[in-house]
Amino acid sequence: MRVSPDRRGIIFVLSAPSGAGKTTISRAALKEIPGLELSISLTTRAPRESEVDGVDYHFVTDAEFSRIRDRGELAEWARVFDASYGTPKGPLDAAVESGRDMLLDIDIHGADALRNSRPDDAVTIFVVPPSYDELKARLRNRGTETAEVIERRLSRALHEVRAWPDYDYLIINDDVRKSIDRLRSVVEAERLRVKRLRTGFVPWKS
Repeated sequence: MRVSPDRRGIIFVLSAPSGAGKTTISRAALKEIPGLELSISLTTRAPRESEVDGVDYHFVTDAEFSRIRDRGELAEWARVFDASYGTPKGPLDAAVESGRDMLLDIDIHGADALRNSRPDDAVTIFVVPPSYDELKARLRNRGTETAEVIERRLSRALHEVRAWPDYDYLIINDDVRKSIDRLRSVVEAERLRVKRLRTGFVPWKS
């Protein structure tokens, strides 16, 4: 964890259609980019085989999710297919105030909510595969979903990809290594922006 007392923390929001490679890129970024922390979302879906509660997601019941949401403790939330997802507000607030940078892996609706509620802190990045045919091939090659689910994801992808002009940055994921490096460049550039410096900061101190 790296704290930057001279500036506010940054909320890096990564969105993409399912199968674009967003999860692979974000996991690598968390390992390779110093000072970048994962914002752990809540979800009501069941954990997948390799997922760990409190590491990949906070897995909660529908009733628990509703109580948390109704108390106003979520920065954003959405219903995706048959499950709800949400971002806890408290950890984000604490990170920004202490100068720590967070990475969020959320959909276009969540990105829009954060863009509107935290315009000075959120940096939005959209990831797309090089083509629709490539996306289709990636989803089919995963071998983890039925043909019906794949078709639902492809249909949703056609809707989601229209949102890319609303984002600050676009990464075309034609090569995972290059995409990780592009994300690193975004993070490093945003950390240097003057507008993030706290009032009273001076570059030279006598």
